[in-house]
Amino acid sequence: MTESTPTARAPRLRPIGRMLAVRVLGTAAILFVLSIIVFSMLHLAPGDLVKTLLGTRPASPEAVAAIREQYHLDDPLPVQYLRWLGGVLSGDLGESIRLQTSVSDAIAARLGLTLALCGLAFAIALAVGVPLGVQSAVRAGGVLDRAGTTLGVIGLSAPTFAVGLLLLYVFAYYLPIFPVYGGGRGPLDTLYHLVLPAVTLAAGLGAIVLKLTRTAMLRELDADYVTSARARGIPESRTRRLALRNAAIPIVTGASLLLTFLVGGTVLAETTYALPGLGTLLQDSVLFKDLAVVQALTLLVALVIAMIALLADLAYLMLDPRVRAQGGAA
Repeated sequence: MTESTPTARAPRLRPIGRMLAVRVLGTAAILFVLSIIVFSMLHLAPGDLVKTLLGTRPASPEAVAAIREQYHLDDPLPVQYLRWLGGVLSGDLGESIRLQTSVSDAIAARLGLTLALCGLAFAIALAVGVPLGVQSAVRAGGVLDRAGTTLGVIGLSAPTFAVGLLLLYVFAYYLPIFPVYGGGRGPLDTLYHLVLPAVTLAAGLGAIVLKLTRTAMLRELDADYVTSARARGIPESRTRRLALRNAAIPIVTGASLLLTFLVGGTVLAETTYALPGLGTLLQDSVLFKDLAVVQALTLLVALVIAMIALLADLAYLMLDPRVRAQGGAA
């Protein structure tokens, strides 16, 4: 019986299945603990949700009591949490007190813009960081390498909001090429509005990708198989492609994990450019103590991070045959 048969492939798939099962159970446990922490911290934070909801309008004690009864704010904290958890398990994320709409609708209305911003920023970071990192490794110590290293240090050191304000001043105020704020209307107009925010996010992420690519390429270019290929007269371009293919393993897995960098950076970028995305929704909900929205967004972010980490592990298994062979042997 050959290795291509289902019976031979089954032992190799068992470690992947065990890894997936462990990750799913671990993610569920983390989400449960995180929901309790966020729920408790929001209730311990200063401020009264009822007073925030009423604003400066005068309100009678009866009106305040009616609002607290409507949103079950007088119930004990464990009862409030269990009511929220039961709704989540049944597919109901609750209602946003601030927006007076369901949390699912509030998130769905802003999810597309945030996904577009993250996708565009990640594409820019890869399009700039990987080629510049490869050329820096090929010409190590040269002018391009020093320039790339300088750009990498600046990108890693500069805060996201500082980069955003600088780009706003230069390309939206001094040189009015891009809009100052807003998400635009229509696909092309939205893309036009997302250029500066995406570049702001890509500055730090691209610097990390550049460093990863340069380090991985330097290690591969110093390997014995590259020296042997050059000694056999294989063209340099083909040798570099071979080195880049082997260097892609740490680059891809590292870059996928760096997507988590966008989660925190999106909040700052959307706030700086006044984009109606999930970042500004989270910020406004925290300030307003809109518990249902904060809980849902926090768990959504944690779930996305866990899924990215899982996809990075699967990508490592796909790119590195040695890991698959060890898994099959195990």
